[in-house]
Amino acid sequence: MPEPPREEAPPPREEVEAPREEATAPREEVEAPREEAPPPADEFTPPVVEAAAPTDANALRGHHFKRLLHKQLTWWLIGVPAVVIGGFLLTVNVVFGLIVALAIVAIGIGVVFAIADSKAADDFFHVYAENHRLELGGKSKLPSATPLLRKGDDRYANRTLAGEIAPGCTGMLALYTYEEQTTDSDGNRQTNYHRFTLGMSEVPECTDHVPELYCQKRVGLRSMEKFEDVFRRSKRRVTLESEALGDRYEIFVGKEQDEVWLRRLFSPSFIVWLTESAPEKFAFELVSGTLVAYVPKHREDATDLDEVAAATGAVAKRLREKSDEPDA
Repeated sequence: MPEPPREEAPPPREEVEAPREEATAPREEVEAPREEAPPPADEFTPPVVEAAAPTDANALRGHHFKRLLHKQLTWWLIGVPAVVIGGFLLTVNVVFGLIVALAIVAIGIGVVFAIADSKAADDFFHVYAENHRLELGGKSKLPSATPLLRKGDDRYANRTLAGEIAPGCTGMLALYTYEEQTTDSDGNRQTNYHRFTLGMSEVPECTDHVPELYCQKRVGLRSMEKFEDVFRRSKRRVTLESEALGDRYEIFVGKEQDEVWLRRLFSPSFIVWLTESAPEKFAFELVSGTLVAYVPKHREDATDLDEVAAATGAVAKRLREKSDEPDA
């Protein structure tokens, strides 16, 4: 009998090797950032001025100027006088009439530009006050607390910004003006306007340590110092070791000022900030706890205002820190 066909053995199964787990790489220990130790009490910490958007009082002037020129009322107010007066003069002299008409138009456009400039400044200061949480004020008198605020025949703030002008520093920024009246040999009177941007803050803690302190921008020659000091009866000049400080500032205090405390106030780091990082032409006055820090001209730029505010806060903070230290 024929043999039954044999069943072929199934092919051997391929053993699939399970993937081996790779050895886990050792974890790197991430060291937590160390907190920097605060600077010693004798050191001065420069203020940090955050970069602001490049806005100033002229940023919206073009917008307002175009808007006003597109109004029919503007051209009615300019055109009617130009046509009436110029037309009348045309009957007398054609060239003269045209010149007068064009002059009226030019003057009218100039007035429109001035109005646009004023509106742009108003908008800028409203936005600046809102962004910095300050209270905006208009033309007003300032207290006659320091010599700068007592100068001239008339004095006032054109604008004020009150509140926390710098971290931990409550006070005021102001566009300050004082006027001086002069009369020439012919009896003609002239008004000279001296404009400053200033920061004010009260620092009553330092009154006992430094009743008055004036850090002024240097004016004049060093060779004339002794002659000038003869007329300073209630104040005396302070000379510190820094040549850079002496080249940029003149410092005066009361006759009875504690010299040791004053030298501790003007630490090397504070002097470096005054000479290298403070705003250009920066100066400050301190009388009976009222600090006034200032720079010349009205600053209508966000960055300049921030710098004056930060510098005022830095000087106020330095005075508080040294006043709160126990007497050696």
